[in-house]
Amino acid sequence: MIPELGQFSLILAFCLSILLGTLPLAGAAMGNGLWMSLGRPLSAGLFVFLGICLFILGHAFVTDDFSVRVVAAQSNSLLPMQYKLTALWGGHEGSFLLWTFMLSGWILAVSVFSGSMPREFVARVLGVLGLLCASYILFMLATSNPFDRMAPVPPADGADLNSALQDIGFILHPPTLYMGYVGYSVVFAFAIAALLSGRLDAAWARWSRPWANVSWAILTIGIALGSWWAYYELGWGGWWAWDPVENPPLITWLFGAALIHSLAVTEKRRVFKSWTVLLAILAFAGSLLGTFITRSGLLTSVHAFASDPSRGVFILGILGVSVGGALLLYAFRAPLIKSEFGFGSLSREVFLLANNIILVVAAASVFLGTLFPMFYQALTGDLISIGPPYFNLIFVPLMIVLAMLLGIGPISRWKKTSGGYLRRQLGRVALASLALGVALPLIVLLEISLPATIAVALALWITLTIGRDLLVKTVNKPGRWQGLRSLAYGYYGMQGAHFGVAVMLVGVALTSWFSTETSVLLRPGETVALGEYEFRFDGSERIAGPNYQADRAAVLVTRDGEPVADLYPELRVYLASGAPSTEMAIDAGLMRDLFVTPGEIRDNGAWTMTVYVKPFVRWIWLGAIIMSLGATLAAADRRYRKLARMRREETVAVGSAGERGGLQPAPGIGS
Repeated sequence: MIPELGQFSLILAFCLSILLGTLPLAGAAMGNGLWMSLGRPLSAGLFVFLGICLFILGHAFVTDDFSVRVVAAQSNSLLPMQYKLTALWGGHEGSFLLWTFMLSGWILAVSVFSGSMPREFVARVLGVLGLLCASYILFMLATSNPFDRMAPVPPADGADLNSALQDIGFILHPPTLYMGYVGYSVVFAFAIAALLSGRLDAAWARWSRPWANVSWAILTIGIALGSWWAYYELGWGGWWAWDPVENPPLITWLFGAALIHSLAVTEKRRVFKSWTVLLAILAFAGSLLGTFITRSGLLTSVHAFASDPSRGVFILGILGVSVGGALLLYAFRAPLIKSEFGFGSLSREVFLLANNIILVVAAASVFLGTLFPMFYQALTGDLISIGPPYFNLIFVPLMIVLAMLLGIGPISRWKKTSGGYLRRQLGRVALASLALGVALPLIVLLEISLPATIAVALALWITLTIGRDLLVKTVNKPGRWQGLRSLAYGYYGMQGAHFGVAVMLVGVALTSWFSTETSVLLRPGETVALGEYEFRFDGSERIAGPNYQADRAAVLVTRDGEPVADLYPELRVYLASGAPSTEMAIDAGLMRDLFVTPGEIRDNGAWTMTVYVKPFVRWIWLGAIIMSLGATLAAADRRYRKLARMRREETVAVGSAGERGGLQPAPGIGS
């Protein structure tokens, strides 16, 4: 009976989303204040009922209610409790319910934190989000109901959760990725509301910027968690495989990064308005593309959820209607959007425009490489594979140019910058970056490589230009500390995110070019040397886990005869499904990782295994964390809170005047 309550709550949520998607929009069109005011309570109700749905489905997993189809397919009575809870998003239906619940959370956040915006604008934003939520709930009710029962007789026990998903990375990665994905629905709704109202001004960009920054920050962490999970769980020692399901989050991330920069120009200089709106639509389209690929069955991947083409067609319909309608509206409105100021050929605006073009071209190249095999097969019937060589050939040069622009852009000036000024500010920085780029890899790793030298030099270029820019902005202040305090959170957030890129560049370059590995067959007591480390196999033992049996190897790592780490890779067999699983062993460090992947057990207790030494690989995820913190800090800039407070005070003042003298708030107040 409890799952039927979840079904009832889902239907009620659908009804509320329909009301949210129609009444506020109609109220904004007709000037009906009552209908517009319904947006906030409807948002709260939608969040509550979808939360009830999620709680009830989670209860079904925890209590092993195998009469519910998704529980029987994704869980098992032997599954540890933490994985019973997270098995909820281990399959298509539950993960989409989580996606929709997160969208309702974003909708509620917009309704709560939109006090600084005109009510007509908020009504349009909430209306667009309500329509999106209604389409997602309709998709669940029509093709992917998470509360479907098993008939006629439920199984005595369930199947099992994929062994690769029984891991902490799976607990963290999908919800974080979804949260970042869904955040771009809010940015999309802001863009559509601006197009509907014809109000593409600095105020719209200012309202959108915190939401774009937070969405990008969360998506950055979500992608990093996925990379980290793939690194230690899949056993190949890599951190990015250009997998067709990994790529759509990267596409969205690239569009989102371009959007953040474009919004800054639109707010500060009132230019790039059309470009900014288009980027908001493209970032949202990227998030829906990821959903379509993982659930359509058109592309095969370890990350894919479903192989039912009917579901893919439904999602493709949502993608076509929402994005196609948005682009049609954009086509009608774009000729009316005018930039208010000009700029010279050498200015911060030009550098930011070049930055955005590179990001969009990079996103387009990843999109083409991801979907071209599908189109080629549909047209010819033949299979074709596009792998890392294609992506690296296009992506790497673009990122080199982008890294150079990251150093120039912040130190340039709005409207017009002289070439002499840039030479004075950046000439010595460029020479120092090149010199240190050659020296540091040689000093730290005692090796030299042209690609690694270029990457380290670019990372130093970004870092040193940040320091130079800080010096320029504080040199004329009464005190250096006072000067640093006078800079806005947004500035520190921008530079922090750029520094995160530099840290990631170092990690990517050094681990890609200086990692070493070897595959061996070792008997107990035998060793293999790799670089300055020796790996000694000390035998294995049989152990029992909560829902698996495993053979666990013991590997002692030494350097110069001194113990460094004890590693325990495992070969598991899960009891419920009989599925084998390989568990890697890693000794993590800031400067290097020691990594052992077990292969198979041979005669006389011998094991095949692959051992790796991966320098600086942790810097990849450290850079992502720094980037995310930078974007979050930028979203917390004091001026957004100040403007929100001013808007509330203006509203109260105008309302009080209206009560005394019959005045009404002026249209567009707060811009």
